[in-house]
Amino acid sequence: MGVSLVLLGTWPVVLAVLERRGRLPQHTYLDYSITNFLAALLVAFTFGQIGADTPETPNFLTQLTQDNWPSILFAMSGGIFNGLGTLATQYGWAFVGLSVTEVMASSLKVVIGTTLNYFLDGRINKAEILFPGVGCFLIAACLGSLVHSSNAADNQEKLSSAMVNHSNTNGDTENEELTKHLLEIEQPKDCEEQEPEVAPAAQAVEKLEAGTADFLVDLEGKRSIKVLGSNTFLGLGIVTFAGVSYSLFSPAFNLATNDQWHTLGEGVPHMVVYTAFFYFSLACFAIGIALNIWFLYHPMVGVPRSSLTAYLKDWKGRDLALVAGMVCGLGNAFQFMAGQAAGYAAADAVQALPLVSTVWGIVLFGEYRRSSRRTYTLLGSMLFMFVVAMVILMASSAHRRPL
Repeated sequence: MGVSLVLLGTWPVVLAVLERRGRLPQHTYLDYSITNFLAALLVAFTFGQIGADTPETPNFLTQLTQDNWPSILFAMSGGIFNGLGTLATQYGWAFVGLSVTEVMASSLKVVIGTTLNYFLDGRINKAEILFPGVGCFLIAACLGSLVHSSNAADNQEKLSSAMVNHSNTNGDTENEELTKHLLEIEQPKDCEEQEPEVAPAAQAVEKLEAGTADFLVDLEGKRSIKVLGSNTFLGLGIVTFAGVSYSLFSPAFNLATNDQWHTLGEGVPHMVVYTAFFYFSLACFAIGIALNIWFLYHPMVGVPRSSLTAYLKDWKGRDLALVAGMVCGLGNAFQFMAGQAAGYAAADAVQALPLVSTVWGIVLFGEYRRSSRRTYTLLGSMLFMFVVAMVILMASSAHRRPL
């Protein structure tokens, strides 16, 4: 689970870096989907083929020919939920930041998903320990919402102060122009349109200090998803949708591998975790490709239009997107392996991944720099509650009993 924790906490950072550099999320997700599925193939043809091929535990290739359609459908439904959650987080962290997105999405996943897995796993986890941990996750999610609201207010105050200072120096007319620049930064409606030349003043800026108003404006000019002046509830709504989607993929995978509802025919062995992961990733790949091809021509939240031709020509950042897909795929595989061994409710301990993402967000992106004391207090409280929740959740783990 430790390897899974690091991998699942790192891939969102890579995609967030690309968004901040201006790469369209549709292009990034298409690249990500390819290697995410390749990771499942790698796991299936290595781990899935290791060991004796017995009727009780068939190897990957043997199980592909068995009549286990109910388990296949459960695994693929989990992949669809995971694909929708991942797609939503890619837009969510642009609005509320990497740290808050990962904490809220993971907390909702634990609150809903861990509860479902507890009952699906035959209550093998210690309820008196597990559910207080779930409650701590819920508190962490609420604190995450407060952190975002407080930080958004801090950023608005920085921008307002900058506009006041600019007005005092240059007059009301130039203040109006600055306000328009801060809150109504425009970009081409089509990514194939020629981008305007960079202003000489912007070219002269070598490096802006994170957390300043100039840094926020410069970032807004580069990124592919424009968020300054947007509705706070839009970002929180996207993250909530992501968390609910994430919360359903693990229980669906649990049903695929353990058949708690007895949907398989008599004598048909349970689907091994590697085969289930293949079908899970296949569905995730299909939903990711289909939706993002649609979003190329019908984008949302103000992202520019694109096309398959533009995507194929866009090599800037493709290597990072491909790496992110492989990292996420391997992270999910290790999580499912741990869940099959010790219970999927306990395996949700890897949802400590926001601790990794938060460190990356602060170090790489300068999140929460120059924020208020209130924001820092809420951030510290959120992370502390998250750590407490993870410790309690891991303490509830137990060995799986045969169903």
